Amino acid sequence: MKKKSFRHSHFLISALEEAQWPTTKSPTGKRFKELAIVGRSNVGKSSLINHLLGSKAVAKVSSRPGKTQRLNYFLIDNAFYLVDLPGYGYAKVAKKMQKEWGEHLEYFFLNRKIDVLLFLIDSRRGLQPADEEFLSFLSGTIKVIPVITKTDKLNQSEKHKNFRNIKDSLREYSPIPYSVKEGRCREHLITQIDTLLWE
Repeated sequence: MKKKSFRHSHFLISALEEAQWPTTKSPTGKRFKELAIVGRSNVGKSSLINHLLGSKAVAKVSSRPGKTQRLNYFLIDNAFYLVDLPGYGYAKVAKKMQKEWGEHLEYFFLNRKIDVLLFLIDSRRGLQPADEEFLSFLSGTIKVIPVITKTDKLNQSEKHKNFRNIKDSLREYSPIPYSVKEGRCREHLITQIDTLLWE
């Protein structure tokens, strides 16, 4: 397994159409691995990306759900891509736009090889029908690491209850609790990513 430290990052492009996606080949001729991050709108994707990379400004953080509307590509350690995908399930977005986002995401997963997927779940809301539908769509075709976000917003009793419910709902997956504010589990998550990405 080749270890990666998430020390260096470079924003490449904010894309939507396939023609805009970065090349899959590295300068050495090998294929760039791809790590994607997905979850419901306002689940904390941008905050997690910034925390993983040790930066406050790599990914734009917004309190307004639905802010990310394109595929944001970052080159990490000059070795693999990190792809920040649009959030889904934001009810206040027009139905037509929701449909278009869904179609773009579906096309992306059907036509782009993703090696590892970070699947984010809000600790306060648990696994929603849209989350279950998305996992069903993936149908075991991608290595998934479920990440439970915003754990600092719960007290100990709520954490225990919500974590148990999420774990039971996920069945075959083992979720990783993550708090950007408390700084917990960063190294553990990076280790899990490295293990799946480079095995």
